[in-house]
Amino acid sequence: MAASRSIPTSRLSRFAKLGSLAGGVATNMLIDGTKSALTGNGWNNKALLLQPKNIEKLAVQLAHLRGAAMKLGQLLSMDAGELLSPELTQLLALLRADANPMPHNQLVKVLKSEWGEDWLNRFSHIELRPFAAASIGQVHLAYQENGEKLAVKIQYPGIAQSVHSDVDNVIALLNIARLIPKELDIQPLINEAKAQLLAEADYEREAHYLNRYGELLSQHVNFKVPKVYGVHNTKRIFAMEYVQATPIEALSNLPQGEQNNIAARLIDLFFKEMFEFKLIQTDPNFANFHYQTQSKQIVLFDFGATREISSKLSKAYLSLFIAGTENNRAGVLSAAREIGYFKDTLLDSYKSHVIDLFLMACEPLRTTGEFDFKNSPLATNIKNAGLELSAQSQQWHTPPVDALFIHRKLAGLYLIAAKLNAKIDINALFKPYIKGHFI
Repeated sequence: MAASRSIPTSRLSRFAKLGSLAGGVATNMLIDGTKSALTGNGWNNKALLLQPKNIEKLAVQLAHLRGAAMKLGQLLSMDAGELLSPELTQLLALLRADANPMPHNQLVKVLKSEWGEDWLNRFSHIELRPFAAASIGQVHLAYQENGEKLAVKIQYPGIAQSVHSDVDNVIALLNIARLIPKELDIQPLINEAKAQLLAEADYEREAHYLNRYGELLSQHVNFKVPKVYGVHNTKRIFAMEYVQATPIEALSNLPQGEQNNIAARLIDLFFKEMFEFKLIQTDPNFANFHYQTQSKQIVLFDFGATREISSKLSKAYLSLFIAGTENNRAGVLSAAREIGYFKDTLLDSYKSHVIDLFLMACEPLRTTGEFDFKNSPLATNIKNAGLELSAQSQQWHTPPVDALFIHRKLAGLYLIAAKLNAKIDINALFKPYIKGHFI
């Protein structure tokens, strides 16, 4: 766990932090740019900004602000990152690293604000040092009088109140450095970053969706969803059952058959979310999936990024996947339009490349028998196709926001399957849905 660091809470202090950051980076750029110009090498804003010292300054300071900076990094990078510069991809990767925890005095101030002066009386003991810290909150271990262990997520101060200004200020910084392609309309993503962060900052909403998933999966013994302790919950504090389990990326010692089974269950859950529940947890971060080796249960964490999807969108994706299993280009095109892709102004050649990408992503669905995620060139093929698309900058457009979240989840599951060296018969998992049982 990194050393604690006080978080700016007011809009003014957060704006000042960004202003100081911009000023420091600009000073570095001015000095180095002048040197470059005097030596006859010209002046390049992007090259000057993306020196290691400036990248480090940007990453450290934006991560210090938490919230908007980190969420924007997630949203901008979740569409495979192929339309973004390698430098911006590098910066966004740094922003997704663990954050510094709050110092004790700031933590206690939050606890008093949410629970009152007698906050210590709620538990027999609460650890003041968190065991996890991320973009908008940190997690502490607490003990009930009866010995039950709770995981208590406590939100950093100032996150919800400064969402709009934080996002706008970060975008301004990225635009100044020309790190975002001018041809790409990211306004829908900017709006979504604000809406999504505000939603994730509402812990009562997350508790609601955790309860929903607990009900939906109550008869599915392969999964465990932590119990919510509503008596302790507020919009800024979220208490749930503490569940001891192994992170999913640390399961390499399990028999390969068991690893295959874990990956298969997660992909089957994705199909249930899309076509039965119409409710999808869209954050495929490895940290959100753990495994209990004794009970053989997959433990699901973090429902802040849960989204409800319409029946229309669910049916359109079902049509897309079915067309993908049949290698049916016309069917993929029709389903993609139904989802919200393809403006009329797009060239047919560009549409054809996008259809190629969809068909590549459906390769596991199309494969008869087991698909080998570890040894498949699927990820490389998709990356190369994305790079070919990125060369057609005049055709860039932002996909539908719901589609971005769905693709992010599926891509994340593919990465998990590859991490587990999994071989899975995806076609067999999908067949019940082809038959239309859940349309």
